[in-house]
Amino acid sequence: MSKDPIRDNKLSPHIALLGVQVFFGTLPVIGKVVLKTIPAVSLVGFRVGIAAIALVFVQRFRGNMRLNDPRDYLRLFVLSILGVTLNQMLFIGGLSLTKASNTSLLAVTIPIFALTIGSLFGLEKLTGIKIAGIALAGIGVILLIDPRNASFSSATTIGDLMIIVNSLSYGIYVAISKETITRNGALKSIAWIFVFASIICVPWGTYSMYNSGIESVAPVTWFLILYIGLFATAAPYLLNAWALARVNPSVVAVFVYLQPLIGFGMAIIFLGEKLDLKLALAAILVFAGLFLVTKKFKPQAIVS
Repeated sequence: MSKDPIRDNKLSPHIALLGVQVFFGTLPVIGKVVLKTIPAVSLVGFRVGIAAIALVFVQRFRGNMRLNDPRDYLRLFVLSILGVTLNQMLFIGGLSLTKASNTSLLAVTIPIFALTIGSLFGLEKLTGIKIAGIALAGIGVILLIDPRNASFSSATTIGDLMIIVNSLSYGIYVAISKETITRNGALKSIAWIFVFASIICVPWGTYSMYNSGIESVAPVTWFLILYIGLFATAAPYLLNAWALARVNPSVVAVFVYLQPLIGFGMAIIFLGEKLDLKLALAAILVFAGLFLVTKKFKPQAIVS
């Protein structure tokens, strides 16, 4: 039996995770344009609904939607709440109540939550090297964003708490989803996750859109919404799940730290901004942290 070169290539999951961050990295700018016209909850509804339709269509083209273990329907429903519904609703709600710099700094907690939850559930070994790698990459992100721009005051408390709970929700999703996704396959699992998420997000988004008026939405905005649903939602979630079936949850989580670097890199390429020492040092720290988390080292003592 011939081997699948893509499946056997150890770099493939990391390339997929890099693609995830690039896709997600396009969302803030495009999303900001769309949110000038439609409510945030409606955008979540469109994102989830479009992604669900696309993923189900592709899965039905490849095979059926049936899960071999009936208990996996409940597992995927729980994963949809953690990884999509709560994740997106809390993020957008929190972003509207706090500063963008606060949001970026608090996102540093996602890999910490993922590694901690994975360790508590016995799904991943909490090694000193992984802790050091996540800490190193986190320091790089903090250096890049500059905590002095953040403002953790009573005015942003609710928003900050929503972002923290969002990070916890997504961290748990990453930590506990590996087994179910591996058993059922990335595409089928993500298709069901978005089908379940759409049960909540689509009606809520439709109601919000109905109250705000759909006739004011320009054709270009609908095109951007379609892009968000397909390329800033369905594609990265699918790539994330595919990679998660092949690497440890901590590896998937720590790649989140690349998003700010990608954002700054795009500003250099498209906006003519200059590469400074702070960005270079932050990049070195983030990539050093990624190396420590993703590199296969000889067995070491587990931190108790």
